[in-house]
Amino acid sequence: MSLTEELKETLTLILAGGHGKRLQPLTSRRAKPAVPFGGSYRIIDFTLSNCIHSGLRRIYVLTQYQARSLEEHIRFGWNFLPRRLEQFISVRPPHHLGDEKWYLGTADAIWHNRDTLEEERPNHVLILSGDHIYKMDYGQMLQEHIELGSALTIGAVKIPVEESPRFGVFEVDESHDVVSFQEKPERGPEIPGQPGMCYGSMGIYIFETQELLRRLKEDADQGAESHHDFGKDIIPRMVGEVKVHAHEFKNPKGRGVPYWRDVGTLDAYYDANLDLCNVEPQFNLYDMDWPTYTLWHNDPPAKTVFDEAGGRKSEAVDSLLCPGVVVSGAKVRRSILSNRVLLEENATLEDSILFSGAVVGRGARVKKAIVEKWIEIPPGTEIGYDLAADQKRFQVTESGIVVVSHDATF
Repeated sequence: MSLTEELKETLTLILAGGHGKRLQPLTSRRAKPAVPFGGSYRIIDFTLSNCIHSGLRRIYVLTQYQARSLEEHIRFGWNFLPRRLEQFISVRPPHHLGDEKWYLGTADAIWHNRDTLEEERPNHVLILSGDHIYKMDYGQMLQEHIELGSALTIGAVKIPVEESPRFGVFEVDESHDVVSFQEKPERGPEIPGQPGMCYGSMGIYIFETQELLRRLKEDADQGAESHHDFGKDIIPRMVGEVKVHAHEFKNPKGRGVPYWRDVGTLDAYYDANLDLCNVEPQFNLYDMDWPTYTLWHNDPPAKTVFDEAGGRKSEAVDSLLCPGVVVSGAKVRRSILSNRVLLEENATLEDSILFSGAVVGRGARVKKAIVEKWIEIPPGTEIGYDLAADQKRFQVTESGIVVVSHDATF
């Protein structure tokens, strides 16, 4: 069977129900995969775009926490596949067989959707997380999985050993087969010949369908003795019993340094966004060979206003301005402005991220901030210049990032 045919026989399940507690308050009204990124996108757009470029056309998005924003984004922005050709991107809200509990873990979420696997009868099941920023050809991983006859293939990214407590970490032999797996150890085993580096799990798994169903049933039978999680329970039990292979992460077509980010904290999220403003960002949004798709907003072009007679002069440096943005006699430096953002006269914006529809009033100054959708910052307001004062009104991270959320008061 060719790779194209194998891709048709693969069912993709995207885990997108994450609470994203460390991204609060950005996740107070939306799931983590629905958080805006890079001005025009949602975090889940990168995973879904990878699926489309990889040739995967049977995709279920499993939702749970604060799902409305995410479901609407997928319904209106990702409805272009022809269902009559058995191609689809479909949202699956919590689906409980026999009980009414929330999903207890990643494995439990798949177990409660096992009827889908039984009905669709795919040869392979690709399980993804919907909350990471990266580009990857899953077809290459599937081909390796099939050629080696693996029961499970795991996406592996190289990480510094100091970051081991944030990852599932595994040790591989000379054939890249997994010989041990630990969930969030203090210090993972180093890669031979690469001191200070180890392999971390990307939360990307390709299972043979029957193997997956068998392992999920075994885990479900464990009851309260299991966390019902792939990293904590399923994978450690498989290592040594069946062939578990590690697929080393590479950019599509092997171009450039591999980029993969878990933007699970406010600081990591902020840094990954602001990197896009660099002259040569680590993550290239302008790669026309691997574009990122999203919900298209029918907004007019971004506009800057210069009115010498009226004293209005706009400046925008090292910034991303989305459609519908109006910079009216204001200054913008190293910032990301989502669609329909308005900066009024003499406003100043530096090192900041503004979500859709935010307004910065006349003479207001905003620095090192994340501003939620439709927030109107009153004229003359200062944010990011006096952190002690900011802490009384907003959430401020240890590194000094001010988050202006929906419940902010001025």
